[in-house]
Amino acid sequence: MPMSTTNNGFVTVLVDFGRALRSKGLAIGSGDILTYCAAMAPLDPTDLVDLYWAGRTTMIVRHEDVIVYDEVFRSFFLASDSPVQKLLKIKAQSAAEAESAFEIPATEPSGKEQQEEALLGLMASNVEILKHRSFGECTDEELAAIRRIMARIKFTPPKRRTRRTKTAGDGRKPDMRRTIRESMRTNGEMVDLYWRRRRVRLRPLILILDVSGSMSDYSRALLQFAYSAKRATQKVEVFCFGTRLTQVTKPLQTRKPDEALARAAQLVVDWEGGTRIGDSIDKFVRKWARRGMCRGGVVVICSDGLDRGDPELLADSMERLSRLCHNIVWMNPHKGNDMDYRPQTVGMMAAEPYIDVLLSGHDLSSLEEFATLLPKLG
Repeated sequence: MPMSTTNNGFVTVLVDFGRALRSKGLAIGSGDILTYCAAMAPLDPTDLVDLYWAGRTTMIVRHEDVIVYDEVFRSFFLASDSPVQKLLKIKAQSAAEAESAFEIPATEPSGKEQQEEALLGLMASNVEILKHRSFGECTDEELAAIRRIMARIKFTPPKRRTRRTKTAGDGRKPDMRRTIRESMRTNGEMVDLYWRRRRVRLRPLILILDVSGSMSDYSRALLQFAYSAKRATQKVEVFCFGTRLTQVTKPLQTRKPDEALARAAQLVVDWEGGTRIGDSIDKFVRKWARRGMCRGGVVVICSDGLDRGDPELLADSMERLSRLCHNIVWMNPHKGNDMDYRPQTVGMMAAEPYIDVLLSGHDLSSLEEFATLLPKLG
């Protein structure tokens, strides 16, 4: 039975666990506990495995904190007076009273603790609402919560089959060399038939993000998305552009997300400035793509298409890029949820013939859609 965020008893236990970690010196803030509650929402709160990994994933950033986390988890959930029994009772009561309306007595703590728990319960129950809210309409607190949720998106990088083969338990091509070699042990009789299968390699993933003024409502969220993708697989290259193209792959390799985003922002000198998409794509093709960076890869361009440059240069560079990579995905926040969207800007109309997949990227749900689509692009 998944945890219901409307049950304050569940949230109270999770909040107490976060406070126990904080008392041991770990840097656990209200936002971390909020994300823990959101992560446990679809899980079983009486399952120790779910409780452990959800908390470790959402609240632990530094590797050296894992030891302290394990100690606190054992003392909190595995002790003789652990709150697991309380969770079991709450779960049983929820199942028995699921069909009847009931009220929870107002026995919550007062003051600062009451406000904190109310905020945690409210935000945990509004995760689905945040997923469908445009980044441009979110407050700073909501964007912070979205960034933490975004860090848990699972990325499965696209793969391709190579011409080389490897030994496999089954397949279409028999491994005659190994079959004959093994038959020598049985006087030439082939007892077993061995097979070979084509090797699979990861496709490169290149993210090119528009950080101009017209994309200011979305650029930081998209950069956080790029950071999460980089953490999931190392075969990712990230670029930012406004009036010029800047590679920000190295700054995003930092383990702390806030520090990584700050370093990347410092490296981009034209943040929230003008837009020259054609010049930026042309530079990428000449300096990186031609040297093999995106050979057989998936290139993702995140931009609204408001280009101040030459549309012929954009069309020409997109045509050359399409011949060097496997797929081109374009994310335009102006598309939103409009299934019948048609490009209106000159830049988008120039690039459209060379785009394989057009997505929006305006909210968390659309980014999750891209993460689901990503392995299918191989």
